[in-house]
Amino acid sequence: MISRQIKKIWRHSENTAGQPSLTQEEAPESSCVSMKSDTSIDKPVNFSSGDCAEVSNITDGSNPFKKKQLDSVFQELEHKLISLMKKELKTFKSLLSPDYPSCSEREEEDDEDQIRVREMFLKITLNVLKKMKQTDLANKLQTKLAPLCMNKHKSRLKEQFQRMNEGISAQGSSTLVNEIYTELYITEGGSEDINNEHEVRQIETESRRSETQETQIKCNDIFKVSPEQNKPIRSVLTKGVAGIGKTVSVQKFILDWTEGKTNQDLHFIFPLPFRELNLIKQKNISLMDLLHQFFTDTKELRSTDFDDYKVVFIFDGLDECRLPLYFSKNPSLFDVRESASVDVLLTNLIKGNLLPSALIWITSRPAAANQIPPECVDLITDVRGFNDPQKDEYFRKRINDESLANRIITHMKSSRSLYIMCHIPVFCWISATVLQRMLSEAESQAQIPKTLTQMFTHFLMFQTKLKSQKYDGKCEVDLQQARKSLESLGKLAFQQLEKGNLIFYEEDLRDCDIDVREASVYSGVCTQIFREEFGLNLGKVFSFVHLSVQEFLAALFKFLFSIQVKENKSSVSDLLKGEVDKALQSENGHLDLYLRFLLGLSLESSQTILRDLMTQTGRSSDSKQEIVEYIKMKIRENLSPEKSINLFHCLNELNDNSLVQEVQTYVNRRDESSLTGVRLSPAQWSALVFVLLNSEEELNEFILSKYDRSDECLLRLLPVIKASRKADMSGCHLTEESCAALASVLRSNSSSLTELNLSHNNLKDSGVKLLSDGLRNSNCKLKTLQLSSCSIGEEGCEALASALRSNPSHLTQLNLCRNNPGDSGVKLLSDLLKDPQCKLEKLHLYQCSIGAEGCGYLASALRSNPSHLRELNLSYNKPGDSGVKLLSDLLKDPDCQLQTLLLSACNLTEKSCSSLASVLISNSASLRELNLSHNKLQSSGVKLLSTGLKNTNCKLETLHLDNCSIGSEGCVALASALRSNPSHLRELKLNFNNPGDSGVKLLYDLLNDPHCKLETLQ
Repeated sequence: MISRQIKKIWRHSENTAGQPSLTQEEAPESSCVSMKSDTSIDKPVNFSSGDCAEVSNITDGSNPFKKKQLDSVFQELEHKLISLMKKELKTFKSLLSPDYPSCSEREEEDDEDQIRVREMFLKITLNVLKKMKQTDLANKLQTKLAPLCMNKHKSRLKEQFQRMNEGISAQGSSTLVNEIYTELYITEGGSEDINNEHEVRQIETESRRSETQETQIKCNDIFKVSPEQNKPIRSVLTKGVAGIGKTVSVQKFILDWTEGKTNQDLHFIFPLPFRELNLIKQKNISLMDLLHQFFTDTKELRSTDFDDYKVVFIFDGLDECRLPLYFSKNPSLFDVRESASVDVLLTNLIKGNLLPSALIWITSRPAAANQIPPECVDLITDVRGFNDPQKDEYFRKRINDESLANRIITHMKSSRSLYIMCHIPVFCWISATVLQRMLSEAESQAQIPKTLTQMFTHFLMFQTKLKSQKYDGKCEVDLQQARKSLESLGKLAFQQLEKGNLIFYEEDLRDCDIDVREASVYSGVCTQIFREEFGLNLGKVFSFVHLSVQEFLAALFKFLFSIQVKENKSSVSDLLKGEVDKALQSENGHLDLYLRFLLGLSLESSQTILRDLMTQTGRSSDSKQEIVEYIKMKIRENLSPEKSINLFHCLNELNDNSLVQEVQTYVNRRDESSLTGVRLSPAQWSALVFVLLNSEEELNEFILSKYDRSDECLLRLLPVIKASRKADMSGCHLTEESCAALASVLRSNSSSLTELNLSHNNLKDSGVKLLSDGLRNSNCKLKTLQLSSCSIGEEGCEALASALRSNPSHLTQLNLCRNNPGDSGVKLLSDLLKDPQCKLEKLHLYQCSIGAEGCGYLASALRSNPSHLRELNLSYNKPGDSGVKLLSDLLKDPDCQLQTLLLSACNLTEKSCSSLASVLISNSASLRELNLSHNKLQSSGVKLLSTGLKNTNCKLETLHLDNCSIGSEGCVALASALRSNPSHLRELKLNFNNPGDSGVKLLYDLLNDPHCKLETLQ
């Protein structure tokens, strides 16, 4: 806050605004001395010295000042203050000069009074610069004059965040972030819904989503307001599955700031990971004390400084938070000096009670994101990991040998399941670690990992150094000790997986007989995170480098230390069947990847890699065929698509592709309706879904007629529709059963569907009502909906209008041609058009039994909300001349953006031509395309229309007048009008009229006019 003293000086500066500029003097020569040293700037007036001793007499009642003496004192005071301001402004100008050196360091501080005066004048200067809309200069000046602690804080953060370990923290192999960092694919506007699905399922879903339907954002720009947003962004919630790159994005954001590359309007960034906050032992602590403990270089910061500086708090890893975060129950807190529990501090900081001007960035796995109330979040972003070009870029940056990098990329692309997993940066690191060694050692191609289990098995062997000397050039470790250690790690992984924990602490390790002092031996698998630089001896936090590594070790523990030891009591196949059943009982697929690994480990090829850990081998491979048949039997049981797809991944881990090969022949057919007459079993339908979803071709458009025109085919292939951007199901004999299924797709937060064509199906009102349940859901992102010839009446229109009013902001094209809504149905649709949130740009109502009354409803609605609709098709209706008059009045509205009006076969006469001519004459009309074909306008009507065409305000580019009973007189009028205003019309159609030879000649002579822009004349 500015003190009263500052405000007085500020008022004086406003009153003297007419004086000559105080900054027009030459800038001093640049110097490397301190801003605050005696030699870098003239000292301000020392008000505590004897310079103004006479002023003390003013307060002496026995010797009152005369007015003349008072004027003299204030004249001198004014001179000194202006002198002070000039000197300070001179210094500020030199600081902002491009040639000012960056080497200046702070020397001795001035005395407290002088510092306070300078701070007050800096506040005034910053305030004036911002009023002058010179915000960048103000931010630059504030940064240049930042307190010493800010630079120390930046340097400490740079030191901390400039290197990354890619999963290993204790082997001394960290890499500079700027050398290895690959830009991640991050999108804005994610869903607030909870997604509890297994994160590998989410990755597989994201891999099929088209990038064109998302708004991409760079991590350095998350607080920048886009043109679509109408308010500043204070709080951002970034979601992403484990290992997808959330923490690395935070690291890059901070590093770029410390290096002066981006976000230089920020003065302080405070990264506070939840895993660190979990360990604060104090029952109560103030926010100031918490910051001083974590960031010791900021101890000179005062609570009032936060009013002057732009600050960001970054809370990484909400899913790791062990605090309750009682947003509704916690007491309100407004003072950063007041002590409270860490939970109360966080909730009040996020809500904006504490430091309302501070920016907040929270990262989380999807399942935990709902802990933050929606009203506390201004922007949601999703980290989608690497897209395909970014995957290739990562491998080329990670591997210096270009030829080797290309071989690795080729190999990863040859296995769809491996390449999909490369969306996760940590999996790219795991793959690079394995393949770089194996391919560079020229091992046989047969041994190169082709499945997830093989990749993770090799990774484990490298990291635990159990491979022979050819892998690491070192002697093998004690196998018995290694087996014991891996059993403990596997037990930890299995127990924490059952509890749903991704991080764990020393007590968790001790429960599994792991010596914390030896945990770093496995640092490639179990990452030790201990941040001394925060100045807090908080203890150690452990995690596996990725959830998939934890799941692999859990499966390894189950296989090596549970299944094998029980072989005498029960067959391996029975135990594996039990794990299949257990995984299928999980609604959200939390054991999906664990099951894939477990089955893959049962193969003899995997046991060969693990031979040093195995106590016995051979028998488990005999059970392969039995477990394969059991999985196929489960697939035949009509499971949910997600469960069936995972079972196909399981078969892939078992190297069995027989079901996939059965349906591949149908997929390879190029003929229409390739499945018509073919009776596929449930297992074959599931196989077909798996093949289509895992195809290398992008699922851009799904066309149902390519397979079979039936409800059954649609229902069976629903997961493929869900993953596609466009779905064309026109003319496929669909019923309301399909509408209900499609509604479930539209309600799904993982659906990619933006265009849906259901035209020429007998859906009726009942089907449209079911479909509307999906359209009204906030997850529905449909932009185009085509329902032509679907037997829809008034009730269907009512359901559609109601649904689109509930979720009006996405649909831009609606086609209801050849239905029977009538004027009453159009009234309901018109109510939708009035909604200011409605974004409809194209509305097609061809042959919908609409009369003049319906046109009146439409015109009234578009006058209320005229800025969105661009195209209106009312052909083959009966608006009559009166309806066209209402529409013409609308088109003259300067706010109306309608560019295309189709009125073919509407029983119009020359009266309509007169109305439309008035539109063409209007200088505010946006009309560019007009279709009046199949109306009996005659030459008299065209003459009236031509009065508009010849006007220079007319911007019409396309005019269709087919079959309008136009004779030679009409052609003469048209030719004359277009010679008068030849520069706009590009297309003119006059088919099925009677212009005669003379009329045709006049029109074709137009084409020779150098000013004529006509390109199509028919």
